[in-house]
Amino acid sequence: MKIGVSSYSFSRLVKDGTMKQLDVIAKAKEMGFDAIEFSTFALPEGETPLSFAPRVKEECERVGIEIVNYTIFGDMLNGCHGNLEDEIERLKGEVRVAQVLGSPGIRHDATWGFPEDYTGVRSFDAVLPRLAKGCRAVTEYAADLGIRTMVENHGFFAQDSDRVEKLVTAVDHPNFGLLVDMGNFLCVDEAPEKALGRVMPYAFHVHAKDFHVKSGNGPDPGSGWFTSRAGNYLRGAIVGHGVVPIVQCLKIMKGKGYDGVLSIEFEGMEEPLTGISLGLENLRKYTAQVYGN
Repeated sequence: MKIGVSSYSFSRLVKDGTMKQLDVIAKAKEMGFDAIEFSTFALPEGETPLSFAPRVKEECERVGIEIVNYTIFGDMLNGCHGNLEDEIERLKGEVRVAQVLGSPGIRHDATWGFPEDYTGVRSFDAVLPRLAKGCRAVTEYAADLGIRTMVENHGFFAQDSDRVEKLVTAVDHPNFGLLVDMGNFLCVDEAPEKALGRVMPYAFHVHAKDFHVKSGNGPDPGSGWFTSRAGNYLRGAIVGHGVVPIVQCLKIMKGKGYDGVLSIEFEGMEEPLTGISLGLENLRKYTAQVYGN
């Protein structure tokens, strides 16, 4: 199995000026990753995603690392001031960025929830037709360019396994699937192994992510922690240091026939390069145990 890394894992280093966006590419290769995915470029002054993409592709080719995915923001309820058609067109523009990168896939969000002035029924099912319409329009466009589209289980509103499954089945297009993040299900208090088993048939790409978890019945553990939908406390962890049953998830993935890239997305409090490298060491060990490679 190929092991990748999300550029988001290095975002703290890019934000504080320790690394530039292009530096992440060589570092990922140096650390031993087979592939890289890009999560919203940290653009140099004067650049746009479309103008910067050729430089990213060139650097990946130079160091010899595969681009596996391009990940960007999207919102079929709130994006472009609530104008769905405008949001669809904006996302088509991002698909063109993925095309320039040579990425086989692009992940955009479905929505982050209701706008403040929303007056309709506040349920996922009530807005599912609108979400599906937007996602289908984008994936039909992307399919003509040979790029698969997907949404991820994150953002609380479109995060539960039953909700993302409903979205995929409502879009009903072979070019549309899921980026399944095994750790993110904890944000909506789902057992990762149960949720993963449900949605793996729709997975185009998978994230390995780990979390520390404390019961919401205890005291607030302080800085670095956030709360799940049910009020439990979560903090990002090095892969293998938290509570996500990664080996069990890998066994489910293998059982479902998944042979795509598995990417680390690190968001722990540890120094990023240390956290990423230790996570890679653990994930290599786990995948060898389950997949035999």
